[in-house]
Amino acid sequence: MRIASVQVGKPVQIGELRTAFGKQPVAGEVRVGVENLEGDGQTDHRYHGGPDMAVLAYAADHYARWRNEGIDLPFGGFGENLSVEGATEASACIGDVWRAGSAVLQIASPRKPCHKISDYWRRPGLLRLVEQSGRTGWYMRVLEPGVLQAGDEITLLERPHPQWTVARAYRIGIARKRDPGPAQELAKTAALSDRWKSWLLGQPARV
Repeated sequence: MRIASVQVGKPVQIGELRTAFGKQPVAGEVRVGVENLEGDGQTDHRYHGGPDMAVLAYAADHYARWRNEGIDLPFGGFGENLSVEGATEASACIGDVWRAGSAVLQIASPRKPCHKISDYWRRPGLLRLVEQSGRTGWYMRVLEPGVLQAGDEITLLERPHPQWTVARAYRIGIARKRDPGPAQELAKTAALSDRWKSWLLGQPARV
């Protein structure tokens, strides 16, 4: 695995839309803290940000598939901080621990995409396409702050929950109401974020 690109962005006002979705690539090292990358931010902290959503990763390999489907976006086009080669939702697992540069990160949950994807790019159907494709990305917590940059190799240090790929966890989350059994089982996963556990069980979000 390798970091293809690193992006950060602060909230900005674009017409009636206030968002930090428009991440821009960073050249050189970026410091990673327990809340986010240096120079990054979130607009609505009810739904974004916090230690379990400190870093958003997205599969760099998805971009070619999107282009083949008529959606040509640059790295960072899905709001991610890290565009990652060699990992997708089908291969990455909840709880995976990565070393990237001098930082140590852990996959905390799938990403539940929101309307900002469509709003920012002015593509009304893009959110639905992302949801249906399962190419959503995943959130990571920071176990050890450090620095990283585009080009850094990523080393898998631990895989405590190989049965829970990000793709499987996302599908179970979407189906939680009509099939609660798998959702309840997934919610027992130690490394899964509290926010996702609450969502799976239909409880108020723990933030």
